Amino acid sequence: MHKRSFVLTCLSVVVIAAMLSGCAGMMVTPTQQNFKAPTVALSHVELEHYFGWWFYGKKVKPTKGKAGNNGAPLDFAFIYEITNPNDYPILLDGFSFSIALEEFSLNRAISPETMWIPPGKTNQLRVHALFDVRPAQLSLLVTGGFKLKEKGITFWDQLEKWWTGAPNFSYPISANEGSAIFKAGGITKVVPFNATFP
Repeated sequence: MHKRSFVLTCLSVVVIAAMLSGCAGMMVTPTQQNFKAPTVALSHVELEHYFGWWFYGKKVKPTKGKAGNNGAPLDFAFIYEITNPNDYPILLDGFSFSIALEEFSLNRAISPETMWIPPGKTNQLRVHALFDVRPAQLSLLVTGGFKLKEKGITFWDQLEKWWTGAPNFSYPISANEGSAIFKAGGITKVVPFNATFP
């Protein structure tokens, strides 16, 4: 009986060792040749916080605090689906894009998040972008003054259209010049992306 138990134990050890070495052999090492570019897709945009449309200049006396040029904030969240097509996990280690409302570029969003994406899986990334009337006004005048003149509208009209239309997404919101940095096994790959919602 003891001899048979010994043989079964030895056989079990050999089978387990073979299975473990087989699993180790199946693990893929990242190389420049097999590192496939992940896909970055904008799922949708959400209006995280909304305070309406208002602005008051520095000559207006506030109830509390100091006077200044202040306007309603507009807080968007961009939700991305990031898919790893590789047979090994990859690290998202940098993510940024510029934001345009209609055809006017106004802001740049940067995500400080890092995350591992398992092989063959999709992770979701939420990136916030906060707008304020005064900085949006300055960006609009610097980068879009000629476009506004061509459209025959003032910057105030354009800003009001964006702020009041935000809850219904009544205009296109674009994520342009996007850049996502991925790493695996000492290899770095930068993936460009662009998207528009809705």
